[in-house]
Amino acid sequence: MRAQNQTRRFGAPASVLVLGLVVAATVLAPASPASAAVPGLVRVSATSVADSADFHSTTATCPAGKVLTGTGYELNGATGEAILDDLRPNGGPATAPTAVTVGAYEAEAYAGVWSVTAYAICANPVPGLVRVSAVSVTDSADFHSATATCPVGKVLTGTGYELNGVTGEGAVDDFRPNGGVATAPTAVTVGAYESDATALNWSATAYAICANPLAGLVRTSTAGASNSLDFRSVVAGCPVGKVLTGAGYELNGVTGEGVVDDFRPNGSAATAPTTVDSGAYEEDAFAGNWSDTAYAICATA
Repeated sequence: MRAQNQTRRFGAPASVLVLGLVVAATVLAPASPASAAVPGLVRVSATSVADSADFHSTTATCPAGKVLTGTGYELNGATGEAILDDLRPNGGPATAPTAVTVGAYEAEAYAGVWSVTAYAICANPVPGLVRVSAVSVTDSADFHSATATCPVGKVLTGTGYELNGVTGEGAVDDFRPNGGVATAPTAVTVGAYESDATALNWSATAYAICANPLAGLVRTSTAGASNSLDFRSVVAGCPVGKVLTGAGYELNGVTGEGVVDDFRPNGSAATAPTTVDSGAYEEDAFAGNWSDTAYAICATA
């Protein structure tokens, strides 16, 4: 009985002591790091044959088990003599994209050897990922524009476009995701001008890659100098602690006389991208001042 009494006597204080230790452990335990919004993010690429053909195309496909969050491209050796016609992610309104096809035409006959590179920004499966599109009117007007908007409740991770029926006679001037440094993007606007007068009926398609809300998703931008140089390049980067899921660009003041030759996310097959480089040439000699803006879509790393 004496042993039992001692047990009872010390039972309550011991419980208080244990509870105190639990509370202390709860207070002192370090906070766990925030989860990555897009785990497994990498950038892969594919390059077409290099020759002097009028049209070049290639497709960059995500590694098995990954999905496409964003796109990019690079024209190699053309220096303003070729125009991108297609930057087309696959997928659909109910299907996650996994690849992007890039196609480019010579703006005018060009004897040089050139090629095109497609860049795919890929991640482990992202909840709710789909690709939606919007098409402008089809006619022979000099300018066409379309805005692809994500379904309600989704955000924009990446972008794409396609020019239909113009085969090298149209140039995308605006490829602009909305949003801001404190606001997640939800739509992309594509605007294209005729690079040379054409009587063809043509249109522009905007593609939006959309997902359920992602942690820390924002859109940043960097504007280059405005002058009359033939070439300019500008880099938009993600804030510290964020990674690049997609991108966009905008040419200002050149209205069809400038072509974006490089739309290149950094990163690699083993490294997440964090910046995008937008480089543009004059397609024909242009005396006016113009500039290039690069847009980066970024989420928590």
